[in-house]
Amino acid sequence: MHISYHVGAHCTDDDQLVKSLLKNKGRLAEEGVIVPGPGRYRNLLSEVVPKLAGDPASRETQEMLLDAMLDVDDAERLILSHDNFLGGPRKAMEGGQLYPMAARNTAWLRNLFPDNPVEFFVALRNPASLVPELWRRLSGHVDLKTFLGSFDPHALYWSDVIHAIRDANPDCPITVWCNEDTPLIWKELLHEVAGLDQGVKLMGGLDVMGQITAKEGMKRLRAYMKTHPAQNEIQRRRILSAFLDKYALDDVIEEEVDLPGWTDELVAEMSAGYDDDMLEVKRIPGVTLLTA
Repeated sequence: MHISYHVGAHCTDDDQLVKSLLKNKGRLAEEGVIVPGPGRYRNLLSEVVPKLAGDPASRETQEMLLDAMLDVDDAERLILSHDNFLGGPRKAMEGGQLYPMAARNTAWLRNLFPDNPVEFFVALRNPASLVPELWRRLSGHVDLKTFLGSFDPHALYWSDVIHAIRDANPDCPITVWCNEDTPLIWKELLHEVAGLDQGVKLMGGLDVMGQITAKEGMKRLRAYMKTHPAQNEIQRRRILSAFLDKYALDDVIEEEVDLPGWTDELVAEMSAGYDDDMLEVKRIPGVTLLTA
């Protein structure tokens, strides 16, 4: 049985991947793909993983976990998702880098099922918008001066995170994508995480589009795609992009950066660095970067 770990990151899909996949629970089960509800494993793993501390889980422990998560005996793939798998929000930029615990945490997850093939899936986000959003979520728990003083905004590299995960789990493929591309590649993502051919019909391929597009636009998009079905994925993305250009909800897609000392120039520099960093991520062996 393959294990698909969707490990975040924070401030990306906010559990939308799980929600979209659960819409297809029955269809996925027909393909041998099991998507347990988060309540069946998140608290359980938060107890078991630290106790094992990286040691390979025993056969008894593995059976206990699978009994808790599965209702069938012949699953071909199990999908587990949590944006805290790489570390909690407070640890997201500890020590001046993104997710310094990524290597350890993914290695610990990998050893829950040491004899099974494991894949990791990670959504990345421009640090120029990730940092302000993290602060918004942590503002009631962390002092702003402490938060901003813990890192250099020019030195937050996702390639460091992915290199660390890869080095700690050399036998595990990693699939990554930019959160900014998610609306256009959501359908492909659902299939990739489930390990299914793109021809398998799944619901929810427009879930993310629906969050950032006016209702009238989504109504017209669905009608257009019904009468003008895309012949391939490239054409489909062009259609989605055209409707986004016309019907996107500006107040939703515009990412406000409101941190003391963060100028437009700094944000532009960080965004350019993010683009360059994706080129490095793409070159890492064993890593697949999905793009729009």
